[in-house]
Amino acid sequence: MRIGMPLSYRGGFALASAAIAEYEDAGLDVIFVPEAYSFDSVSQLGFLAAMTTRLQLASGIVNVYSRAPELLAVTAASLDYMSGGRFILGLGPAGPQSSEGFHDLEYTSLVTRAREVAEVCRNVWRDRSLNGPARERVPMLLAALRPKNVALAAELFEGWEPTFFYPDAAKEVFGAVLAEGAAKRDQALGPLQIYADAAVLITENPDEEARGLNRVREQLALHIGGMGAGERNFYTGLIGRYGFEAEGRHLQDLYLAGQKAEAAAALPDQLVRGVSLVGPRSRVAERVAAFAEAGVTTINASPVGIDHATRLASIAALAELVSDSGKRAANP
Repeated sequence: MRIGMPLSYRGGFALASAAIAEYEDAGLDVIFVPEAYSFDSVSQLGFLAAMTTRLQLASGIVNVYSRAPELLAVTAASLDYMSGGRFILGLGPAGPQSSEGFHDLEYTSLVTRAREVAEVCRNVWRDRSLNGPARERVPMLLAALRPKNVALAAELFEGWEPTFFYPDAAKEVFGAVLAEGAAKRDQALGPLQIYADAAVLITENPDEEARGLNRVREQLALHIGGMGAGERNFYTGLIGRYGFEAEGRHLQDLYLAGQKAEAAAALPDQLVRGVSLVGPRSRVAERVAAFAEAGVTTINASPVGIDHATRLASIAALAELVSDSGKRAANP
């Protein structure tokens, strides 16, 4: 298992210039650069490629609707070439609010669009570009939650990125569709890599733990309650599939009524703790093992400490726990 970390939407360049080497020394393997309503990810990835030597660099994620497939192909080739073969092309739908509300583009079937992007990119890298990536093929991951999209990730992409991954229910929710996609998978792609997002704060201080869990609650409530309306919220549907359907609907009602604090408080503690890595070292170690058991190969860890020192210490501690987990798996 490896450790990834997303750059913040705010101050990403400042973080990169001031602290990237420290996180790399702490055990970080992959930097994910997001793109939503702020800076574009491509500019930041080029900046990071010039100032790093070991870290893998991933777009996390690029909206599949906002750029033509051919442009995505040559962009990925450029980033892979200038980074010496360290780029991962992370793709996803980004949701109707981003595609339709921000980009003013039609939010159509992700399966159709993502399949087209993957096929065009590989054709361009193989046959149609004057200059190619550093490698024969740039690894691609697909951020997906709904069954058909998850099956596509397992069929056609090197990696899959689930949001709010709940290891305790992962087999029941995703097992069949992952197997369906894997049955059609080209073996040349290798085993599917799973990049699971999770907030992280490793602390023995109960007050710090409570603050970290509140951050997780706020983020969950925003997505489950506010990233969509009525029946068109993929995150509400997701936690329903995890077994929290009634709780999700209640939260959504509160959030859409403007009761955001009450919505966050309504989240089951089991879910909040289950999708995060927040708490004492011993408990986080148990959760790391649960993520690994569920097939996760990279934890995309979002540090939720109150300052840089705390966030850096959590990444370092998580790297140690991941290493220990790997050793136990290799020597049962």
